[in-house]
Amino acid sequence: MILATPMTASAETVDYQAQALLQKELPIQSNKISGWPEGPAITAQSAILMEADTGTILYAKNIHEEHYPASTTKIMTCLLAVENASLDDTITFSHDAVFSVPSDGSSIGMDVGESITLEQGLYGIMVGSANEVANAVAEHVSGSIDGFIDLMNTRAKELGCTNTHFANTNGLQDDNHYTSVYDLALISRQFFENELLCKIGNTPRYHFTPTATQPDDFYLNNKHKLITGEISYEGIIGGKTGYTDQARETLVTCAEKDGMRLICVVFMEESPAQFTDTVTLFDYGFNNFHSVNVADNETRYMPNDSLFFESENDVFGTSGNILRLDDDSKVILPKTSTMEDSSYEISYDLTDEEKEDYKGAIAKVSYFFSGAAIGNAYVCYTATSNSQADTSGSSQIIYINVKHLFLGAIILVILITLSGFVATHAHANRKFVSKSDRIRYNRRKKDFKKNKLKKGKR
Repeated sequence: MILATPMTASAETVDYQAQALLQKELPIQSNKISGWPEGPAITAQSAILMEADTGTILYAKNIHEEHYPASTTKIMTCLLAVENASLDDTITFSHDAVFSVPSDGSSIGMDVGESITLEQGLYGIMVGSANEVANAVAEHVSGSIDGFIDLMNTRAKELGCTNTHFANTNGLQDDNHYTSVYDLALISRQFFENELLCKIGNTPRYHFTPTATQPDDFYLNNKHKLITGEISYEGIIGGKTGYTDQARETLVTCAEKDGMRLICVVFMEESPAQFTDTVTLFDYGFNNFHSVNVADNETRYMPNDSLFFESENDVFGTSGNILRLDDDSKVILPKTSTMEDSSYEISYDLTDEEKEDYKGAIAKVSYFFSGAAIGNAYVCYTATSNSQADTSGSSQIIYINVKHLFLGAIILVILITLSGFVATHAHANRKFVSKSDRIRYNRRKKDFKKNKLKKGKR
């Protein structure tokens, strides 16, 4: 549910600093995980710290509550732009793109009929938080703003968002425009996988120079203090600010250190706490957790646990050493814990995306720490891995079915024995063509018995 207070109240009637202190006392759901490092109390109404590669939630405070995201919406807008258009495309500003946003909102002053490249537009959106540029990009990608909003909602569902509905491209206040910190972290995971978007989203200042279709020379300055360096923090990858009277301060930030890429989203903050709380959460994450490579550290079932790997797809019945864990699979654990402190489950139901990303994978191992998901590993044939897979079709591995081989050998022995028995039985019960044949046969039989008896008396 979207909170009615203070979102629907006016700024004059709400003491937001007092509200922030009350929010600081709200429970932190991740602190209920047994053995999990205790997370800090912060003033955000909702907050999440997610490890990007594994999706592990390190810190959770009301992560599924629906809130107004303000301009952090533009992370989705830019993601869809790079997924559906080219950087050198020309973006032309229509009347609707320019005049459907309030004059006192964030803009970079584009006029109707002017045009810039899509790449410049992405900088305008992420650095200058330009509302009219978000609209122009939407019209370019989908033909209309409404069509782009439909695309936003479709993409959100594809990424696993369940508490999100977009009503515009830029985050301007709309009662039907909301998301959760968890859903926005899912969208941000996809955003920060793109190197260009990371570069654009980590730009403190951008220079627009005059062109034939855009006559002004001006600079855009980012308001994200961890990006500008006003608040120094090592390893910042990028992020986006947001603010409306109802949403209050919202912030998305990504930082990378010690093999972990962490995404922090905070909603309903009061400045400058959105920045200081983000730093607090980053410190909590990097100081208390570490990334563990599964293939290098898992000793409980590799490499000869036949029961673990037995499946209808396994031509051996027991896999032996023809299977291996994917080299890149990792889990996120408290620094005081090891792989042995986790539990695991195996599934043979892989999605099409998992089959594509992990060539040769036949199973997924899901890891948990006190019931909390901490990452997955993929069981692959030894001939393939996520980083090295022979997809040329020039060579194939032939697996011998050992069980069938032994069964075949047993059947062969039985057949040989039966054929010998049948031959002997047929010889002993043979039929003679003539009387002389019978006489000769009986005489040879008597001579054989006499010779055997003489040998026995010696």
